[in-house]
Amino acid sequence: MAETSLNTPTSERSRLRVSLDSDFAYQFRKSPVAIVSAVTVLIMVLCAVFAPLIAPYNPFDPASLNLMNGFSKPMEPNAFTGDTFWLGTDDQGRDVFSTILYGMRISLFVGAAAVLFAMVLGISLGLIAGYVGGWVETIIMRVADVQLTFPAILVAMLIFGVAKGITPVEYRDQMAIWVLIIAIGLSDWVQFARVVRGATLVEKNKEYVQAARLIGRGPGAIMIKHILPNVLSPVLVIATISLALAIIAEATLSFLGVGAPPTQPSLGTLIRIGQGFLFSGEWWILLFPAVTLLALALSVNLLGDWLRDALNPRLR
Repeated sequence: MAETSLNTPTSERSRLRVSLDSDFAYQFRKSPVAIVSAVTVLIMVLCAVFAPLIAPYNPFDPASLNLMNGFSKPMEPNAFTGDTFWLGTDDQGRDVFSTILYGMRISLFVGAAAVLFAMVLGISLGLIAGYVGGWVETIIMRVADVQLTFPAILVAMLIFGVAKGITPVEYRDQMAIWVLIIAIGLSDWVQFARVVRGATLVEKNKEYVQAARLIGRGPGAIMIKHILPNVLSPVLVIATISLALAIIAEATLSFLGVGAPPTQPSLGTLIRIGQGFLFSGEWWILLFPAVTLLALALSVNLLGDWLRDALNPRLR
């Protein structure tokens, strides 16, 4: 037992050393774009998660709002109250910096949850279509082909409108975020299903799958325990890139007024609010949320592009 306890730190250090010396870690260290993108995403995620601790104000607490602070310019004292705000305030006196932090929470949560939902649905249908084949594959892939003929944002708007219409009026604001997640997820599952189906068609004819059949493994166990781990690499790349697209889709829907409710505004909602004051001189209400959304989506997208290249064996 003593030898085991003494060897454990050494084995952990050796595993860490192997991880740091891997091709994946080496490519990350040699890519300034990946490092900057990863750091940017990490900072934004931490700021969103710890927004209640970082934000100087709670912008959605009516008791803390002062209408006299409305339209305060960035880093300039308010003419009536003398208060100074880093990024200024909006028409209701809400601190723009605090609203961005809280808005990022909604945007990141909706984007990540929608991608997770689309990934689970797409992987499941792709595995079934590729492994089972026959009329099951035909139905799943024809549905996917039909959905691909429509822009994803229109599909999301249609699903959101139908789901909101059947939701009782008293629960619409409470369910709006979850309806938005389902709408974006249902509009984005196709690419996961197509990639997983193609990989499954290749993997199901390999020897390890045939060996699993010989020992009596069922189709479900073969798909989950044997085929799924071997088709996850392209799925992770698609998920990373889809996260940026999901965040933009959520912002687009919220900008159009069919996304997050006013009581839970996201970055898209903040941009829609700021757009109304752009030509009246209050440029900061639109500029700072828009720059934040651009930096977040661009960083995630660049990180996904690097991940795609890093996991491609032909480019190593």
